[in-house]
Amino acid sequence: MHALPQDHTGARIKRLRLERHLTQRALSDLSKVPYSTLTKTEQGILPASPHLIASVARALRVKVETVTGQPYATELRADELDVLIQPNREALDVYDLGPDPDITPRPLPLLQDDAEQLLVAVRAGEIKQVASQLPGLVIEATTAAHLADTTEGWLLLASYYRTSYDVTSKLGYPDLATIALARMDWAAERASSPIIGSMYRYMRALTYLRAGQYRTADRLVRMGLGVLEQAEAGRERDVLTGQLHLGAAVMAARAQNRATADGHLDEADRMARATGEASDVHWLSFGPTNVAVHRVSVLAEVDEYGQAAEIGSRVQMPKGWPASRRSHHFAELARAQMWDGLLDDSFGNLLRARKAAPQQARYHQTVRETYSGLEAAKRQLPDSFLSYGSWLGA
Repeated sequence: MHALPQDHTGARIKRLRLERHLTQRALSDLSKVPYSTLTKTEQGILPASPHLIASVARALRVKVETVTGQPYATELRADELDVLIQPNREALDVYDLGPDPDITPRPLPLLQDDAEQLLVAVRAGEIKQVASQLPGLVIEATTAAHLADTTEGWLLLASYYRTSYDVTSKLGYPDLATIALARMDWAAERASSPIIGSMYRYMRALTYLRAGQYRTADRLVRMGLGVLEQAEAGRERDVLTGQLHLGAAVMAARAQNRATADGHLDEADRMARATGEASDVHWLSFGPTNVAVHRVSVLAEVDEYGQAAEIGSRVQMPKGWPASRRSHHFAELARAQMWDGLLDDSFGNLLRARKAAPQQARYHQTVRETYSGLEAAKRQLPDSFLSYGSWLGA
């Protein structure tokens, strides 16, 4: 039984359905979610998959976060993260006002060093640290970019906007993440950078992926690949190309198009063999390891949980691979193992996800849904399982 049965995703789906005077059969028909899956999800017997959440949100004409309950306000308050959201929002709002007369920015190289450190900290899972430092740095970089009006200055500002996207999306504020991406594109255009322009389209495609708008996400990926053709040939372009194919693979899999997903994975694998491990290229973590990790995600999205669990457990992550990516992989592996009935192994990987990047795992939707599935499985798990649930706020 859920500690807070009124608060799991299935219960929210039921409330939203009843508010719209829909029967379970009607919502099943509208969302194309099998009736038995929908009813068991509403009861809390089955966890909600990303595909189900997006399908139901589209059918009910609400945002995905309305279904998932994000942002998790109680936990954000407990972690003193809620007070950092508004300053970050305000920093994004002054992008077009020109130089602030009350700010004397430091030289660009110093601001570039800070921007790089923020990117590293996000990938280490230090979300609170970054969220607290970011607003002041964005405002300073905004003034610096306007004063310099150079490619270097605009690229610097685009980097800060990218970090704004990273932070706000991880904390469950997709509206703010979308604004950050728009600002990133605005700065990239002034820098005339096809590389950053393609990254913007990749990240924007991910926002549509989360919303279940797969066709739009696919169009953005294709646009990103087209923009990359304007970039100079070399490892940097190959990394971006490969990463776009990885994103496209997950999008196709969530749309239940296995053949297309496999095609994108194969193309990404070909690029990864050429680039090798390239975690430091724009901090996208591209390379053979990321291809393997995405293969696990693709298999899970098409309900091949046994194969996903088997392959995922064999993934060897290189030393120094970003903690945020390790945590994400452990969460995906835990989800596959939970659906495959490997409950102890699944909980073990939830623990690994927390250890690798605790701040990220606490707000990760896959972590929460997997915990919910384990809780509903009615199997004896260690006392630490309940402690984990208290930490999540579940």
